[in-house]
This record gives sequence, C-alpha cells and structure tokens, in this order.
Amino acid sequence: MKINLLEDRVLIEQSKGLEKTKGGIVLPDSAQEKPQEGKIVAVGEGKKNDDGKLVALTVKVGDKVLYGKYSGTALKVDDEEYIMVRESDVVAILG
Repeated sequence: MKINLLEDRVLIEQSKGLEKTKGGIVLPDSAQEKPQEGKIVAVGEGKKNDDGKLVALTVKVGDKVLYGKYSGTALKVDDEEYIMVRESDVVAILG
C-alpha cells in the first residue's frame, strides 16, 4: 500500500519490543513495552510558513529516530506496525 503523507507528517516503522528480560524471562506481547524508536519509511513534503514558502523537513526516509512516548497515531498496514507523527514529535535522529 502506498501512503502519501501531508505537510510535516512522517511515518515510522516501529522497532520491535524487548521479548526477553536480561534474566531470561520471556515476555508476552501484552507485557512488552513499545520502544520510542524506529525507522522513517515515508515523509510529507513539508509545511508552508507564514509567507507561503514550503519549508522542507529535517528528517528523511531511512533515518533512525526517537519520538515522544505518547505521540502520533498507531497504524497497522499489511501486518506491519507503524506510527504517524508530526516532525516536531521527533526528538532525535540516531547514528
């Protein structure tokens, strides 16, 4: 499925949660905390400023990022989990 994002929104493929603790205890899916990290798979074209000029996004497809814990909208497409956030919800680009 192709998704065209509007304005300053980005689509992030979420990293997988921790399946085992350091002590070796296996965690069920319901107990796994979702990390606030993932890889950007799609970006919007940017947002227009007060003058009507398009301001390009800082992040790009392929960037590994951290985002706010309670940010965005969770989506499930073709059995893959994604989160859609505004660029301002991205707090860091990793690596």
